[in-house]
Parts: sequence; structure tokens; C-alpha cells
Amino acid sequence: MKIYKTILLTAAVVFTTACQSKVKEQKTETTVKKEMAEAVKPTQEDLSNYETAYFASGCFWCVEAIFESVKGIPEVVSGYAGGTEDNPTYEQVGRGLTSHAEAVKVYYDPEVISFTALVQVFFGSHDPTTLNRQGPDRGPQYRSVAFYKNEEEKKIIEGYIQALKDQNVYDGDPITTQVVPFTKFYDAEDYHQDYEKKHPNNSYITNVSIPRLNRFKKNFGEYLKEKIH
Repeated sequence: MKIYKTILLTAAVVFTTACQSKVKEQKTETTVKKEMAEAVKPTQEDLSNYETAYFASGCFWCVEAIFESVKGIPEVVSGYAGGTEDNPTYEQVGRGLTSHAEAVKVYYDPEVISFTALVQVFFGSHDPTTLNRQGPDRGPQYRSVAFYKNEEEKKIIEGYIQALKDQNVYDGDPITTQVVPFTKFYDAEDYHQDYEKKHPNNSYITNVSIPRLNRFKKNFGEYLKEKIH
């Protein structure tokens, strides 16, 4: 596993997603379902008071869980973006039959976390040098994409990428992340939302998603809703 120093506003480490780490403790399905039932999900009216940002960096189960662990983010929605086809389905996107990527819609409070910080979270939680691949997931539907809604967001993303290059964070490996204007986001099917929380014993979740989330938490403690000291 490669380890790289980042140039974040706060110190952190960028990890590739090629290896897995041991999960010390697993919650039971019953415990998780109880917690899910007790959790209060924000309403659409509540979410209308937040800003939105869009990213793609591999399986949206993983990406959703990572962003939902970050302070100032009340909700993350898994879905599809970056393509031209209307109303794509999981089967179509997963089989590479569309031009869409698995993506997430991030609701965030800019008074708590900035768009720049979201970009740092994005790059710090996946390997942007693996073209059309993230960990075991391969194909353009798993490509790395940072979407921008205006010129200021584009400037922030491109500036951060240039800083990563200037600091040679990836040892000369080219950054393959697409920086493209946001057009439309399609929500994924209901059963994909909060998938990691609902299915902690799923083999993909235990072997890929949770280790990826734990690596992120270990190195971005200051960004978490529950800080790790």
C-alpha cells in the first residue's frame, strides 16, 4: 500500500484503496437496524437550507458513508451523474451500459465546512490516479469525477489538483480525475441509500467499504462529526 503526504489545510494522509485493513468490531444487523430506526433523517424542507456538491470516486456505498461521517454534512444521496442518458438504473450503470458514473450528492453547511474542505475529503478518501478503477471496482462507471456548479468551484478543484502535482503527492503518477460541469443527478434506487449502515455484514462492505472508511477516519479526525484524538 502506498502512503502519500497531502497538502491539506490540516495535515492528513492519502491512501490508495488497494489494500484492506482489519475491522476490529462489527455491529450486528439488529443493532444497526435499531440505530437506523432511531436516527432522524432530515426532510427535504430541512435540506433546502443547505448547499450541494457532487463527487464520484468508486462505489457509491463507500463514498456516501465517508461524506456522511464529516461534520457539517446532514445527508448524502447515492446516485448517478456525468452521463447523457435519462433515468439510468443501477443495472445499466453497473454493467457499463451508460456514460454515467456512480456518484453522490452531498448536502453541506458552508458555515461548518467549506467546499474546499469537501474537495480535500474527496481526494483524501480515494486514489485519483487509477483510471476507471477504484479498488476492486473497474470500469468508467467507477471513474473519479469532481463536478463543479460554477467557476469558483472549478477554480478550487483545479487549484487543488495543481497543488497535489506541485508537491508530487503521487510520485509522478498522473491524476485522472475528471473536472466537469455539473448537469444532472439521478437518485439511485432506495435500497442503495445508507447501504453500508444497513448491511454491515455484507462481504463487500466488510472487505472494501468499511476498511476504506476507517482509513479515512484515521487520517481526517478533525473533519469528523465525532473527532478522533
